[in-house]
Amino acid sequence: MGSPTRRSILALAVPVTVANSAVPLLGLVDTAVIGRSGKAEELGAIALGALVFNFVYWGFGFLRMGTSGFTARAAGAGDALEVRATFVRALLAGLAIGVVLFALQWPIERVALHLLEASEAVHRDTSAYFRVRIWGAPATLATFAIFGALVGLGRTRALMILQLVLNGLNAALNVAFVLGLGLGVRGVALGTVVSEWIVLGLGLFAMRSLLPKAAVRLDARVVFDRARWIATFRANTDIMIRTLVLLAGFAWFTRESASFGDVPLAANHILLQIISFSAFFLDGYAFVVEALVGQAIGARDHARFASALRRSTELAAVTAIALSLVAFFAGPALFDALTTNAEVRAEAMRRLPYAAVYILVSFVAFQLDGAFIGATETKPMRDTAILSFSLFFVASLLLVPLLGVDGLWIAFVLYVVARGVTLGAHLPRLFRRARGDD
Repeated sequence: MGSPTRRSILALAVPVTVANSAVPLLGLVDTAVIGRSGKAEELGAIALGALVFNFVYWGFGFLRMGTSGFTARAAGAGDALEVRATFVRALLAGLAIGVVLFALQWPIERVALHLLEASEAVHRDTSAYFRVRIWGAPATLATFAIFGALVGLGRTRALMILQLVLNGLNAALNVAFVLGLGLGVRGVALGTVVSEWIVLGLGLFAMRSLLPKAAVRLDARVVFDRARWIATFRANTDIMIRTLVLLAGFAWFTRESASFGDVPLAANHILLQIISFSAFFLDGYAFVVEALVGQAIGARDHARFASALRRSTELAAVTAIALSLVAFFAGPALFDALTTNAEVRAEAMRRLPYAAVYILVSFVAFQLDGAFIGATETKPMRDTAILSFSLFFVASLLLVPLLGVDGLWIAFVLYVVARGVTLGAHLPRLFRRARGDD
C-alpha cells in the first residue's frame, strides 16, 4: 500500500464531487414539475417537507460518517471480516432507526408543522408529502451505511454511480407521477420513496462483490460483538452531537440575518447557497481523506498517513482558492440569475467578499473533519464543534451591535476558522496513532 499521489487523490475525489452535485439538481426538478402543474401552496409544501427530512436525515448522518471511518481502519488493517461486520452493523442500525422514525411519524409530523409557520393549505400539502415520504426512511438510512462503506473502501466511483442512479431515477419518477399521473406533492414524495428502495436493493447487490472476501464466515457473534457496538455507539453519538451543533451554527446565522429584515435575509440566503455549492467540491477531498487516513491508521503506516493528508490538503487549498475567486468574480452574474430584486442584489454584492473569504478558509475544517472521521477520533470533533459554536455565538453578540450585518459575517468567518484551528490542535494525536504510539 504505497503513498497516494495527487492524481490518485483526484481520481477518488472527482466522483464524489459529481455525486454531490446531483443532489441540488433533483431539487430543481422537483420545483420545476410542481411549478408547471401545481399551485403555490404545493411549492411551499415541497420546500417545507424537504426541509423536515433533510434535518432528520442529516441528524443521522453518523450512519455514513461513522461507517466510513470504521470501514477504512479495518480495511487498512487487512481485517476483511471486520469490514463486513462493520457494514452489517451499520446496515442493521440504519434499518432499525428508519423503522423507529416510521413508527413515530405522527409526533414527528406534528412537531415539525408546529415549528414551521405556514398557511393552512401549505400545512395540509406538507402533511400529504410527509406521510408518503416517511415510507422511505428505512431505505434512506440503510443506504447511508452503503455509502459510508464505499467511502471507507475508497470505492468512490461506485458511490457516484449509485448517487446518480438515485437522483436520476427520482427525477424521472417525479416527472411521471406529477406531470403524467397528476399526483401533485404525493407524486414527488412517491417518486423519492420508490427510488430510495430501488437504490437500496442495487446497493446491497453491489456490496456482495465490493466488500473484501473474508477467510472466516461472518456470523452473529462477530456482528453483535458487544465491545464493537459500544465503540460504534460512542463514535456515532459524538458525530451526531457535532452535526447538530453545526446545524445550530447555520440556524443562528439565519436567525440573526432575519433580525435585519427581509432584504439582508434574502441576500444572506443567496450567499449561503454559493457557500453550500463550494462545499460539494471541498467535500470530495474530505471524503478521500476519510478513506486514506483511516486505512493508513489501520495499517499503522505513518508515511502514508502524512502523505495522504498533505497532498489532499494541497489540492483542497488550490480548489478553495479557485472557488473563492469564481464566487467573487461570478457573483454579480449569479445574483442576476437568482433574483430580480435590485435591493437584494445590491445587499448580496456588499457581503460577497465575506462569502469569498469564508470559502477560501473553509477547506481546513473540511480536511480535518475528514481526517478525524477516518481515524474515528470523534470526541475531539464533538468538543471542538461545541467550542467553535460558542465562540461564534459570543463573537456575534459582540460584533453585531457594533457592525450590523458586517459584524455577523465577520463572526461567521471566524466560526469556520475556529473549527479548523481548534480541531487542528488535536492533529498530533492522529500522527501518534499512525505511528502506532497510541
